Amino acid sequence: MTVSLASLRGDDTAMFTDGCPTRTVLDHVTSKWGVLVLAALANGTLRWSELRRTVDGISEKMLASTLKTLERDGIVVREARPVIPPHVDYGLTDRGRDLMTAMSPLLLWVAGNADTILTEAQERG
Repeated sequence: MTVSLASLRGDDTAMFTDGCPTRTVLDHVTSKWGVLVLAALANGTLRWSELRRTVDGISEKMLASTLKTLERDGIVVREARPVIPPHVDYGLTDRGRDLMTAMSPLLLWVAGNADTILTEAQERG
């Protein structure tokens, strides 16, 4: 399947207009931490500490902010279990799983090409 910018635009150019809701959602799901959190949750539910370990380098504040944003968008679900100590699990909603089905080819492409791209960019100066 070939997708072009023109086919994305179709007759509706709203997504290219300042203030379009698509820009907000794209910002949430394609931010550095948003992508990594979603990818970490693609294989199943994780607890807070598991997410922190999986998404190496993310601060507690940024993880909390990212999870709140994705939860508010209906992409991530938070489940607090009333046990001692409290357990909080995070997982993808149906919308989140659908998103990851669409994003997975992009992530695989990036993973397969990142080293070459960065090496070539460094060689070009």
